[in-house]
Amino acid sequence: MTRLLVLALLLSGWAASLQAAESCVECHERETPAAVAQWRSSAHAQAVGCADCHGNDHDAMVAGTAVVDTKVCGRCHQAAYHQHVASRHGMGLHSGWGCTRTLANRDPRECRFCHEEGSTRPKSTVHCARFLTQSTEMGEIGCNRCHQVESSCASCHTSHLTALEPLRRSEICATCHMGPDHPQWEMWQTSRHGVLNSTSGDAVGPSCQRCHMPAGSHDVSFGITMTSGMDLLPAAERTKRRGEMLGVCKECHGQRFSERELARNDAVRTQSVALVERAAETIRRLDDRSLLQPSVQERPAHPLRGRQLVLDNQMLYENLSRAERLFFKMKKYDLAKAVKGAYHQNPAYTHWYGNAELKLTLAEIEAEAALLEQVAGRPPLTGGQAAGELTSQEQRLQELKRSFERGAISAEVYATEKARVLDAVRAGSP
Repeated sequence: MTRLLVLALLLSGWAASLQAAESCVECHERETPAAVAQWRSSAHAQAVGCADCHGNDHDAMVAGTAVVDTKVCGRCHQAAYHQHVASRHGMGLHSGWGCTRTLANRDPRECRFCHEEGSTRPKSTVHCARFLTQSTEMGEIGCNRCHQVESSCASCHTSHLTALEPLRRSEICATCHMGPDHPQWEMWQTSRHGVLNSTSGDAVGPSCQRCHMPAGSHDVSFGITMTSGMDLLPAAERTKRRGEMLGVCKECHGQRFSERELARNDAVRTQSVALVERAAETIRRLDDRSLLQPSVQERPAHPLRGRQLVLDNQMLYENLSRAERLFFKMKKYDLAKAVKGAYHQNPAYTHWYGNAELKLTLAEIEAEAALLEQVAGRPPLTGGQAAGELTSQEQRLQELKRSFERGAISAEVYATEKARVLDAVRAGSP
């Protein structure tokens, strides 16, 4: 008897929901006929009414504040929602966003991305400096159209369609996973895997989904052992994720073959990161010697760090010196192509677009540094040079101090070189 009562209540609610939907449809068949047609052809039309997702506050809908976010979808699709939230897509918005409270043209509605309604406590402390320097329009189409994947299932699923076939094709991933900073689509498409997929189907050549979302999982971090900046995950997490990826590889390849391939790719990552760090050290040396133009003190303050040199993932691409511009290309574009090209089994991206460009750009940065130091009459900071070779003892002392504070030279070298400069000052005194 109880079961019958529950079933009756459910059917009653379902009927009421669909009846309410019909009241929306009368108007929207005139105003947004395509959306209505898509809804009618979807699985939702048999069970979900307009108000179930959009609510009943029509003024809020018109104002754009009645957002159908992942939490709304999660009410029914709980397993997919929890997998999504725990994955890298679940931090997409925060990793591409930045707190806009200090911006003159801020949109107050943006607060909801980082705060629960009515709360000043942030849900996340992640910020993106590059977003903060963009115009509102560029932030909307150039940044958040992809990064809103965190809060919007429609980023992949679209708003009113429920057909799964488009979501099983790699093209759905290409909207965001392409371009100079993360060309996974291009790498996969022109790899052996991608060519086999396009000619013989998913059973022969794996799609993005088969490797990264196996069995329909929404955990897109599946099998990935590093961050988007190519930093390794903690050892325990890395071991777990590597085991996941090996499980996928073994669907087509042998265990030892898969282990060798992934180990080789790991080595490419290590070698590529070392080249970037070598370039970063050169940039830091130029900053120590006040040879970057414009200098950090002359350019607008970094929105997150203030007036200091920033070479990590918060590095901007405006108001830079030529050496930093080259470094941005090297770190953001060339590194991704070398490393991700290797993991996606694409030799051209790994070598010519990645490794070769890393080394060529490093050569440009080091040549630029040598030229700047030569013009300024500043010998390399290697120790042992005569004090008379220095154009300014004060500059040399400042350079030594900054190099020591950031860990570029040891306390022993700092003390020795500082004493050498001071001795030269005393020797030159009248």
